Amino acid sequence: MKKKITLIPGDGIGPEITKAATRILEVAGAEIEWEVIPAGLNAMSQYGQPVPDELLESIKRNKIALKGPITTIVGKGFSSANVTLRKQLGLYANLRPVRSIKGIETRYKDINLVIVRENTEDLYSGIEHIIAPGVTESIKVITQLASTRIAKFAFEFARKYGRKTVHAVHKANIMKLTDGMFLDATQEVAKSYPEIAYKEIIVDNCAMQMVMNPNQFEVLVLTNLYGDIISDLCAGLVGGLGVVPGANIGDEYAVFEAVHGSAPDIAGKNMANPLAILFSSIMMLRYLGWNEIAERVNFAVSSILETTDIRTRDLGGTASTTQFTEAILGKLTGVKSPA
Repeated sequence: MKKKITLIPGDGIGPEITKAATRILEVAGAEIEWEVIPAGLNAMSQYGQPVPDELLESIKRNKIALKGPITTIVGKGFSSANVTLRKQLGLYANLRPVRSIKGIETRYKDINLVIVRENTEDLYSGIEHIIAPGVTESIKVITQLASTRIAKFAFEFARKYGRKTVHAVHKANIMKLTDGMFLDATQEVAKSYPEIAYKEIIVDNCAMQMVMNPNQFEVLVLTNLYGDIISDLCAGLVGGLGVVPGANIGDEYAVFEAVHGSAPDIAGKNMANPLAILFSSIMMLRYLGWNEIAERVNFAVSSILETTDIRTRDLGGTASTTQFTEAILGKLTGVKSPA
């Protein structure tokens, strides 16, 4: 029986890379019926809003979605489509695995860490106002409920995948009430996982330590703003946002996404790198329990990167999106890919 999944092609290069991903998943044997609904700029002309009700209803029916990059509309009075999806669907955990990829040269080797970012509050609550002319205020919201929930997610992930250490990242030395509450909640959760070492690190020191010795980290749990910043820093350690997967997960729904931008400057030029959406698709397959298909796709992608020079331009190669995709498809079907 086919699994129905919501597909959000996204803006800019989004339709190109999601097309590549869906073709590869089909050839790998994933029986998926895609329910395609736009969001972002591509939804404005049809629905008049970046996140149409039809999209939310589709994800609620299907429980799962694959999303290309969405352009955040500036100056139109609309909230970020990504933030809207997270809030409306209760996607409280942003999961960002960061791994070194054989065949992609970087300054670091053997990185294998996971960022668990709280997705629903902090400064991203968007509570801002003008106090007086020339003075504005943004309110940082941290709750015990959200902090406890994301801490449990991080420790459960660590337990499930055999991770030995969880770091809570904070600035409680300055923000004693907000980050202090986050730490209190995380410390309490940690007591239920005695087999996992619990550590705390101040966010600015975390950034420095990431550059000096990223291999000391396994799982990091962070509030929303710190998680946004540190997760992008970590992506830079392994090749950039174009090669890392991402997922937004709640108790009922999950949205897997390419975390990079929509790159309108190269849209339609057949130059986009589909790796991020492919790795996110592999995460999605594992979430569904389709582990054999996930390994098949992962093996095909890894084989191309490790044994050939086929790369898109952002990775130092000359291959088009189509050529890179065809090489992976050839590996899946047993056709030898050119070096």
